Amino acid sequence: MHPDDQPAWTPARTAPAGAEGAVDAPAPRQVRRILRLFRPYRGRLAVVGLLVGAASLASVATPFLLREILDTAIPEGRLGLLSLLALGMIVSAVLTSIFGVLQTLISTTVGQRVMHDLRTAVYGRLQRMSLAFFTRTRTGEVQSRIANDIGGMQATVTSTATSLVSNLTSVVATIVAMVALDWRLTVVTLLLLPLFVWISRRVGDERKKITTQRQKQMAAMAATVTESLSVSGILLGRTMGRSDSLTRAFAEESEGLVDLEVRSNMAGRWRMAIITIVMSAMPAVIYWTAGLAFQLGGPSVSVGTLVAFVSLQQNLFRPTVSLLSTGVQIQASLALFQRIFEYLDLPVDITEPEEPVRLDRVKGEVRFDDVEFRYDDGKDASAAILTGIDLTVPAGGSLAVVGPTGAGKSTLGCLVPRLYDVTGGAVLIDGVDVRDLSFDTLARAVGVVSQETYLFHATVADNLRFAKPDATDEELHAAARAAQIHDHISSLPDGYDTVVGERGHRFSGGEKQRLAIARTILRDPPVLILDEATSALDTRTEHAVQEAIDALSADRTTITIAHRLSTVRDADQIVVLDGGHAVERGTHDELLEQNGRYAALVRRDARLEPARAPRTEPAREPESPPGPKPGPEPAAGADSSGGPGQEASPLRPMESTR
Repeated sequence: MHPDDQPAWTPARTAPAGAEGAVDAPAPRQVRRILRLFRPYRGRLAVVGLLVGAASLASVATPFLLREILDTAIPEGRLGLLSLLALGMIVSAVLTSIFGVLQTLISTTVGQRVMHDLRTAVYGRLQRMSLAFFTRTRTGEVQSRIANDIGGMQATVTSTATSLVSNLTSVVATIVAMVALDWRLTVVTLLLLPLFVWISRRVGDERKKITTQRQKQMAAMAATVTESLSVSGILLGRTMGRSDSLTRAFAEESEGLVDLEVRSNMAGRWRMAIITIVMSAMPAVIYWTAGLAFQLGGPSVSVGTLVAFVSLQQNLFRPTVSLLSTGVQIQASLALFQRIFEYLDLPVDITEPEEPVRLDRVKGEVRFDDVEFRYDDGKDASAAILTGIDLTVPAGGSLAVVGPTGAGKSTLGCLVPRLYDVTGGAVLIDGVDVRDLSFDTLARAVGVVSQETYLFHATVADNLRFAKPDATDEELHAAARAAQIHDHISSLPDGYDTVVGERGHRFSGGEKQRLAIARTILRDPPVLILDEATSALDTRTEHAVQEAIDALSADRTTITIAHRLSTVRDADQIVVLDGGHAVERGTHDELLEQNGRYAALVRRDARLEPARAPRTEPAREPESPPGPKPGPEPAAGADSSGGPGQEASPLRPMESTR
């Protein structure tokens, strides 16, 4: 099959962890929760209410002034009264406009503050979620909740709430004024309002359902964009010949969104159009009713009263239609609020105790006390990944954890910094359960260097200072020297101001790893977790990185998780994990004498070592795909991350370590 003929492929859609099967909260309870978001701004909202009331009174006064002009000032030729009434109408219009501008300013400010509170709350909640949540949730889904869902609520939060209050106040004030003019014409005017309310509620329910579907579609499309247009996604798509397939998949996602957007905008349009037509025809009905009453000998209505009443009627219809439309928008926005509340209600697995232990000085003893761990997928607990782990690493000592793939090595390393919490037993630092330590103490105590180095799309200096924001340039240089990367950074045209590119793809694997080590050196943690930090590197680069790791490990408690046993021979203690159990432990020589599983791993490693031997010519690192040939230096600030791991790019010279 030709690649272009392959079926479009779309990554599996996943619901956010903890939100599966979530049911819609009852509308009254949800509305109360939304109103609580505005509680901190009660004072400003009270001012808005006063401005709305003043604007409504000013606008209602105009028809009464008009009635006096038509019934008294003009027929009686009273020029002074006419001038005063006309001036009153002008003042009423000016005051209404001023009050409207002020209420818009205050309400928009309050709305934006509520939006800020929501964004911050969701982001803060996600920062507290365990690593398991992010392994089960697509990045694009998370981004869509913060960007699309909260962004979609902006109109509701910033203007709809004020519009609701303003229009409701106007409707009430206008109805009171209409009753004061003529209660019989008021009854005729209000006969159809219950029907209009019922129609708007039906339209709102329909639009709410469509909005929920639309936001899910937008989240799926955002996830596809995030995954397929990242540096890694582009690499995978092009090397697998799936670029066209991914484009077709995105087109299908976008096509589905087009249909939902059309349905959302057209939902109830015809019914709302009927309401508008009927309301526009009501003045004719009022004139006809007044004329009929006069012909049948009923009480007559003065021309001024009739004109003033029709004017009030128009003032009533405008906010009434707006009020009905606002109700529809609020019902649709409830779907967005529900999606945000789903994230805010996610249970936080890893929490700081109410009275956390804070250690001023961490010595670095790490102890695993009968540790058990099993993943929880939110429904049923899985089989135990680790069982009965009893290990002690004295302060300043070193422990190496080896074993076959899937033995639980990386999981064991994740338990020390509390990326996961144990499901049995305890992990202790200096005799204190890590679950009892403050997050700040734990972050200062434990540093992690993993195989998958993450660098922000920022300068080298910014990436290093992520570990210590107040670090001086001298401290940055000292950490980089210890990590064997300072000379290379200094050779770059922009030095420490060089932008590393998306996920650091302007640097090779070995360089990124040494930057990560320098970042950890800058933080200076007493406990260090090395999670297969050199497994993806060739032997030549591994040697340079290993020198940096040796500098980092000096005088620290070090737990090394490794596939390559050459990196763990000098560890004070080596533990072999298999099936979640510690099946062997001892020094390198002791385990070789036992001739057990460790010895078998050493023999296997020896057979594979020739394949990792460095090439004699200065070649690119195997983990970095070849980049473009050297060319002109990119402009300052330009993103030249298109060639990941460009070993011979104009950004830097070839390293002697390759």
